[in-house]
Amino acid sequence: MSRTVYGETRGLAPSERRALERLYRRRVPPDYLITHELSRELAHLSRTLNRQVGILVNRRGEIEYVILGSYHQIVIPEIARARKGPGRLLGLRCIHTHLSHEGLDRDDLLDLAFLRLDTMTALEVRDDGLPGRLHTAYLLPRRDENGYYGYLDPLYPWELRGDYRELVESLEEELERSRPLKEVSDREDRALLVAVHPGPRVLMEERMAELRELARTAGVAVVGEVLQRRPAPDPRYVVGKGKLSEIIIQAMQTSANLLIFDGELSPSQVRALTEITDLRVIDRTQLILDIFAQRARSREGKIQVEMAQLRYMLPRLRAKDDAFSRLTGGIGGRGPGETKLEVDRRRIRERIARLEKELREISRQRSLRRKRRRRQGLPVVAIIGYTNAGKTTLLNTLSREDFLAEDRLFATLDPATRRVRLPDGRVTLFTDTVGFIRDLPGELKKAFQATLEELYEADLLLHLVDVSHPHFEEHIEAVEELLEEMELTFTDRLLVFNKIDLVPPEEVRALQNRYQAEAISAINPETLPPLLSRIATFLDKKQAT
Repeated sequence: MSRTVYGETRGLAPSERRALERLYRRRVPPDYLITHELSRELAHLSRTLNRQVGILVNRRGEIEYVILGSYHQIVIPEIARARKGPGRLLGLRCIHTHLSHEGLDRDDLLDLAFLRLDTMTALEVRDDGLPGRLHTAYLLPRRDENGYYGYLDPLYPWELRGDYRELVESLEEELERSRPLKEVSDREDRALLVAVHPGPRVLMEERMAELRELARTAGVAVVGEVLQRRPAPDPRYVVGKGKLSEIIIQAMQTSANLLIFDGELSPSQVRALTEITDLRVIDRTQLILDIFAQRARSREGKIQVEMAQLRYMLPRLRAKDDAFSRLTGGIGGRGPGETKLEVDRRRIRERIARLEKELREISRQRSLRRKRRRRQGLPVVAIIGYTNAGKTTLLNTLSREDFLAEDRLFATLDPATRRVRLPDGRVTLFTDTVGFIRDLPGELKKAFQATLEELYEADLLLHLVDVSHPHFEEHIEAVEELLEEMELTFTDRLLVFNKIDLVPPEEVRALQNRYQAEAISAINPETLPPLLSRIATFLDKKQAT
C-alpha cells in the first residue's frame, strides 16, 4: 500500500510518483544522519523533477514523511506528535535537497525552530544529479555570540561518521542541564514577556518593566523577555518570524509555559501563536483582569471583575470542534435550534445583564450614602493616581488605620472612605480609589464605572505621584488622559509628589516649583501637615464661592 507524498504531486508521471513513494521503504542506521545511497536517490529524484525533495526521519531511521516542494522550497506538513515537552526535541530530522547549491536558508532555520526538529539538513544537488555537500544545523542549548543555532561542518555523504545519535542525545541532555533550576513549583506559571513597539528603545524598556511588574503582581515567574521594534505588529504573529523563532527557542531553553504580550491580541493572533508555539498565550488585558480577579474582595469588586472578564471573553468564543455544531433543540423543536457556540454566547450575555442589574443596585445604594454625607456637609477628597503610587499608604497614615498596602500594582481595588480631621478641626472624607494605568482595558473602564463614580462627587482630586519612579512624568500624563476621557478635567485637582524620601531634596524642590505641587512621604506623618493645610485652604475657598 502506497504512502502519502506531501506537496503538489499533480502532473507527475506514475513512475515518478512510485519513485517518491519508494522512499518510505528506505532505512537509515540510527547512528547516521543519512546513507550515501539514500542521498544519491534524493539528489537524482530532485534533479529529474527539478523540484526540492525532502524527508523526515525518526530516530529509529524510519522515514515518516516524504515531501515534494517547488524549485525553491519545501513546505513541511503539520505534524501531530506527542513527543513535546520542556527541553525535548521533536524526534525527527529533516533532510531536503537544494537545487541551487546554496546552504541552509532562513526558511530552513525557521522550520528548525518552529518544529523543534532534531536537525535540519540541506543536500546540495549537482547539475549531473549527484549529491553535493550536506549542510546541517541544530538548536543550541543556550545562545552564544553567533545566535541560537549551531552548525556542523559541510560534508559529503560519504564523509559522514556514525555519530549522529550521540549528537542528538547530547543536545537533549545539554538542553535539560542548561535550563535554569525551577524557582517555582510545576503548578505555577513561567512566562516569557514580549513587547512590540514602534517607539524608541527606552520607551519599550519602560513598558517591559511595567509588564514585568504586572506579572510579578499576578504571581507569575518571569524567565525571559523579548523586545522588538516594529512600525506595526505582524497581523498574524505580532512579532516577525525571526523573532518568533527566538521566542520558541527561549521557551524551550527556560521551560516557559506561558507567553505574555504587552499589547492587546486579537482572537486570531492568540490562536496562531498558540498553535505554532505550543504554549499558552495571553495579553496585557488578560493579565490585568487576572490580577483584579485575585484581589477583588467586596461583592461589588467581584461583580465588576466578572463583568470585565465576560466582556473580554465574548468576542473570543469560537467553535473548537464538531461538538460545537451539535443541535440543542428539544423534542418537537422546529428548525436547527442553537449551536453550542450560540448557547454559550447567549448565556454570557444573560449573565452580563444580571451582573449589570446587581451593579446598578449597588450604585444606587452608594449614591444614597453619598447624599447622606452631603446632607452632613462633609467635604470629599478623592485620592487618585497611577497604580502603586502610595494612595492606600497615604489613607492609612491619615486615618491611622491599616488597609492592605503592598508594593505591588493594583493592591487596592475596592474603594475605601474614611474620616480625617484637618488642622483646623474640620472633618473631611478621604476616599481611596483603584489605581490608574496606561492603556487601561476598555472592559475595565466600563466595569469599574460604579467605583469611579466617587470621583464625580469629590470636591477635590488629590493626584498622587510616585516621584521616585524614573518615568513619573509619563504616569502623570496617563492619569490626565484618563481623567479627560472620563470628563473629570473640570474637577479641581491638587498634584502631590509622594516618596520624596527616595529623591534628593534639591530635585524635589525643583519639581515642586515646576508643577506647583505638594511633596510628602506617605509613610512619614511629619511630612503631611503642609498638605493638609493646603487642602483646608482650598476647601475654604470653595465654600466661599
